[in-house]
Amino acid sequence: MSSALEVGDIFRRHGPAYVHAHDGHLGRVERRVMSAIELCRTAALGGHIEGCQACGTVRVAYNSCRNRHCPKCQGAAARDWLEARAGDLLPVPYFHVVFTLPAEIASIAFQNKTIVYAILFRTAAETLRLVAADPKHLGAGIGLIAVLHSWGQTLSYHPHLHCIVPGGGPSSDGTRWIACRPNFFLPFRVLSRLFRRLFLQALRTAFEAGQLQFFGDIAERADPQAFARLLTSAGRQDWVVYAKPPFGGPEQVLAYLSRYTHRVAIANSRLVSIADGKVTFRWRDYRHGRRPRAMTLEVGEFIRRFLLHTVPDGFHRIRHYGFLANGQRAARLAACRVMLAAQVPKAEGRAEPMAKVAPTPRPCPCCGRPMVTIAIWYHGQAPPGGPFWNDST
Repeated sequence: MSSALEVGDIFRRHGPAYVHAHDGHLGRVERRVMSAIELCRTAALGGHIEGCQACGTVRVAYNSCRNRHCPKCQGAAARDWLEARAGDLLPVPYFHVVFTLPAEIASIAFQNKTIVYAILFRTAAETLRLVAADPKHLGAGIGLIAVLHSWGQTLSYHPHLHCIVPGGGPSSDGTRWIACRPNFFLPFRVLSRLFRRLFLQALRTAFEAGQLQFFGDIAERADPQAFARLLTSAGRQDWVVYAKPPFGGPEQVLAYLSRYTHRVAIANSRLVSIADGKVTFRWRDYRHGRRPRAMTLEVGEFIRRFLLHTVPDGFHRIRHYGFLANGQRAARLAACRVMLAAQVPKAEGRAEPMAKVAPTPRPCPCCGRPMVTIAIWYHGQAPPGGPFWNDST
């Protein structure tokens, strides 16, 4: 077992053979994702050389690919996003609501990601806002952050939306804050039924407009009668909408978001081994008390499952709605803070924007003195050769 195993290692060793074997079935996005992860933090993407003038130590650092599907590149992106969002949090409890698509709808989503993912975002947000605005339930205008995930623990295709929602919102006349009951947000049976109805209506509209494609195992659904039967069947099922335990305050929300917003299908830390053309990785069995297990897949199947979760170019996987929508978020949050008597002492949990810290030189691993950049090269260039210190240094 090697803790240093990465998805990039798997793509470098077996990616070319996989691309050759599936040449007619790989799209542009999948090819680009594989190429980016293969090259991430290698000399091919460029980098810089830094050294210590005190002891002469030299260290090479390669550039990252910055692809949003790469397990190595999401840490910095998550930190930047959290820094921008920290000041948006309110001193109220936050709820975590999950909307999941049934399997027969998921198969349509896979072949029509841009259209169906957009419907998922729109109808889930509309469901929350409509039910919350109903005086029978809350009677408030809410805000939310929605994050798309498409994977299960074993890399199966499982599209679902994680929604982080403040526990309350402004009244309809905008004069007061209406808070949820403690540990209760909205009735989830009501949410589930409304989400199912809104989603199926939107899916039917997309079908009638000729926006959906069907091929392979679901090609027969292109027939209007077959599609109508599918909608009828899906409309009789219970759609899974559930809530996880509410967060205690803004700090917990930030900790959660740091794990979820920029997550990819599988983290490198879950990989166990690659041997004899097979990949072994860790997963948690949530149906049996989060029991840790290991799964071994043929390397081609592992790559296939990983690529199931690529997102179309230009598609935003994180979206904001209600008073957290991008257009007038600052003004709306200011109004919310006034309603909440928001001059809250820091001890009560008000999240403050993270201060930007100027980058400091990395210390030398040998003597601890600051390292300095002594050479840079870019994508397509050859790394510079030494020596990097002259005798007078």
